[in-house]
Amino acid sequence: QVQLVESGGGLVEAGGSLRLSCTASGRTVSTLNMGWFRQAPGKEREFVAAITWSSATYYADSAKGRSTVSRDFAKNTLYLEMNNLKPEDTAVYYCAAGGFIRVTLVPAYWGQGTQVTVSS
Repeated sequence: QVQLVESGGGLVEAGGSLRLSCTASGRTVSTLNMGWFRQAPGKEREFVAAITWSSATYYADSAKGRSTVSRDFAKNTLYLEMNNLKPEDTAVYYCAAGGFIRVTLVPAYWGQGTQVTVSS
C-alpha cells in the first residue's frame, strides 16, 4: 500500500511561483511512476505532469515550459514546481502513483489534495 501526502499549496499572485511536495510512504519514489493532477471547481480532474520510475517526464500542454516535476530520493518526495502561475491554474492539486499506459499515468493511489489559488 502506498500513502501520499501533499503539501505546499496556498495563495499566490499571478506571475508567482509555488512548489508542491508529495511525500510517499509504503514504497520508495524511485520505484514508482508518479505524477500530478488537478481539479478546478466544476471541472473534471486533469493531468498536469508525471515522472516514471526511470525518470522520463511528461507534461500537459498547459504545464509545459512553466512546470518541472522532480523527485528527492533521500526525502522520498515528489515535487511540482510551477512558475508564471495564472488564475486558470487555480485548482486542487493531487499527487498520484500508478502504472503507465503508453504516455499516460493511470493512478492506483491518490493523495488528499492541496489547494492552489492564483489571484489576478
